[in-house]
Amino acid sequence: MATQTSVEQSTIKTKKGWPKFLAWSLAGVLLILVAIGIWTYMQVMKPIPLVEGEVTLSALSAPVSVWRDQSGVPHIEASSDRDLYMAQGYVTAQDRLFQMDLSRRQASGMLSEVVGEGALDTDKFFRTFGLRRAAVASAELYSDEAKEALEAYAIGVNAFIGEAKDKGTLPIEFRILGYEPTEWTATDSLTIGKYMAFDLGGHWEGQAFRYYLAQNFSHEEALELFPTYPEEGALVIEELQAYKLDLRDRFLAAVIPDPFNGSNNWVVSGEKTESGLPLLADDPHLSLATPAIWYESHLQSPEQNVTGVIFAGVPGIILGHNEDIAWGVTNVGPDVQDLYIEKRNEENAYLFEYMGEWEEATVFQEDIKVKDQEDVPYEVVVTRHGPIISEFAYDEQDEYALSLKWTAHLPSPELEAVLKFNKATDWDTFMEALESFHTPAQNFVFVSTDGTIAYRANGLIPIRSKGDSLIPVPGWTGEYEWEGFIPWDELPTLVNPEKGFIATANNKIVDDEYPHHLTHTWAQPFRQQRIYDVLENGDMLTTEDMKMLQNDIHNLQAEEMLPILLDGVNESSELREEDEDALLLLSEWDFKDHKSLGAPLVFHLWMQQLSDELFQERIDESMMDLFDNRAGAVDEIIRRVNRGEESQWVEAQGGMEELLLTSLLKTTDRIIDLQGRDANDWNWGEFHSIAFAHPLSSVKPLHLLFNQEPTPLSGSRVTVMAASWNAETGKVTSGAGWRGVMDLADLSRSEHVVGPGQSGHARSPWYHNQIEDWTSAGYHKTLLNPEEYQTESKQLLLTP
Repeated sequence: MATQTSVEQSTIKTKKGWPKFLAWSLAGVLLILVAIGIWTYMQVMKPIPLVEGEVTLSALSAPVSVWRDQSGVPHIEASSDRDLYMAQGYVTAQDRLFQMDLSRRQASGMLSEVVGEGALDTDKFFRTFGLRRAAVASAELYSDEAKEALEAYAIGVNAFIGEAKDKGTLPIEFRILGYEPTEWTATDSLTIGKYMAFDLGGHWEGQAFRYYLAQNFSHEEALELFPTYPEEGALVIEELQAYKLDLRDRFLAAVIPDPFNGSNNWVVSGEKTESGLPLLADDPHLSLATPAIWYESHLQSPEQNVTGVIFAGVPGIILGHNEDIAWGVTNVGPDVQDLYIEKRNEENAYLFEYMGEWEEATVFQEDIKVKDQEDVPYEVVVTRHGPIISEFAYDEQDEYALSLKWTAHLPSPELEAVLKFNKATDWDTFMEALESFHTPAQNFVFVSTDGTIAYRANGLIPIRSKGDSLIPVPGWTGEYEWEGFIPWDELPTLVNPEKGFIATANNKIVDDEYPHHLTHTWAQPFRQQRIYDVLENGDMLTTEDMKMLQNDIHNLQAEEMLPILLDGVNESSELREEDEDALLLLSEWDFKDHKSLGAPLVFHLWMQQLSDELFQERIDESMMDLFDNRAGAVDEIIRRVNRGEESQWVEAQGGMEELLLTSLLKTTDRIIDLQGRDANDWNWGEFHSIAFAHPLSSVKPLHLLFNQEPTPLSGSRVTVMAASWNAETGKVTSGAGWRGVMDLADLSRSEHVVGPGQSGHARSPWYHNQIEDWTSAGYHKTLLNPEEYQTESKQLLLTP
């Protein structure tokens, strides 16, 4: 027998040793996993904040009782307003400290300090926008009473931070990221308030998009996507083309609020209600995540007894009711942001032309702290109109730049108004409070126990000497300056209308006779029309009717558009069996966007594909997020062609029939990939679902700790039950994080739901406990009378 070579002998030894090596390797991996598991368990199982018992809060002047009810809503009873706001700060931090810290950091441009360089461009963006600078400037406008509320709130937050640090019980997110929160300040609360104005927008991105259109498309193509046709449209385009500034990739890192952020609200007079007194319903639509944007509280002192919701990190109640009145808001969405094209000096980058002279810009030097790295120096350049925003993530300086003028950059005392809302007793005192509410401009609806129903579009809305905020304008001529704001007594207002109700849903709120410009861009009209139809035809209305309407899923967009879509493809010889099945679902549909139906899936993905076919291959991807009211533009293109008018964008796709057929075939293919070939198995909810994602859940496997499995969801972007979704994944990203209904016949109780829950602690019973109610039209009652809520609540006593 031949002898074995050294290679063969080595191979045999290796094979013999492999099981032992594998065993040791597996044992090592197992030990590591066990260690990670033990650490995670110990971190997760650390005590959640006390909700029962007694805690010392030394700055209090007297004991404060905090009763948390079965839904996790804190009912705070204090003997003075100062103690009340101090306790509110402490209690809110108990439930939402990490969210509060993340919110102030994002709005202030300080995320990189704790998450690393991946957030650097976001920080540069918010440093440029200057929300914190505006908050600092606003502080001097506040009354001594409001300043005391802010300081007391901060004391309460800091008391909890100190307690959690001492006990080693900071929320797990801080331990995962490896940092501790710094002291809370009044400026932090005001900065979060300024972020509200940012999140509800002002249309700068639409102006930037139209500037891009003018630079890259024909006059006809560009003007077709303008929300309104400007006078001398071709001349407008030619003037924009003269100022060469390539915006592609300039705003890739910009934070653009969800275009479907909005709200519904309405009030009904006693003439149309079962109780004989008014009803109010409100459901603001913002980003949906864990924790919720909204935090529900009940605040009681000798001076007030108010309940509702507020942003975590801010004292008071911004939406809700007291014992005499109730109020709610939707976004007016006016043009309160203007882009100016600034002309830069060739030799000095900080000089900008204005009326024949060179003016020096103000420069803010800011060092951005970055985790595990050296600080990054950054400068913000501010002209007479506002900060230069076209260069925040761009290294070169061009001849032209875009600056932003915005009402929220002005000092403004919104929190002053909020604290006054809480104590108002009738329409007159509520109107007095509104004088302090400047940004963002909001549609306020109001009801009171004296039977009054009222409406007010309130806020600072600019009057321009020239131009109407449709496009960026030359900043050096002096022709396009603001001349002030719409006078207080000329803002849209309505009290006790004959029809017996008032409703808004980000819709057009004035007719063409209104003397002032508000905006070119309104929400699609379908939510508002559905609310109007139901309320106009309703009688003897109750809180149950209001809740049903808030969760209404009737799709008026489909009712209008589907006949046009079907008529364009029904006779096509290119339809496959699967396409015929899809069309059959649509033809038998009752226009309800119910999660169990296949028709909503076909309709919404078809409309999405139509939009993609029109724009995706022609408009730079980096500019698509700036396409203001893209959905409304698609609706209008379909209407235009259906009226027999020409569309350049449709003709570029071979005409409407070709566009409809191509988009339908691609839609069917996509649905087959998602849910199989059998149309009987297709359903909207499998695609359209809500996860309430935690900000750290994108890092696997943290999603297993922080997120629940996605829940199928009815509704859509155009139904009263608003639910906007990610176009690729179907995951719902925006909607009514809070729904509230108030009956003025009995303001000792009201109906609420906060999705996904009150607490930000994964182990809390109130972490995700409201998801089922939120997705299935459920609510909980929040009570104002102590003898009622105390019997079902846990008491935490805060003592000096």
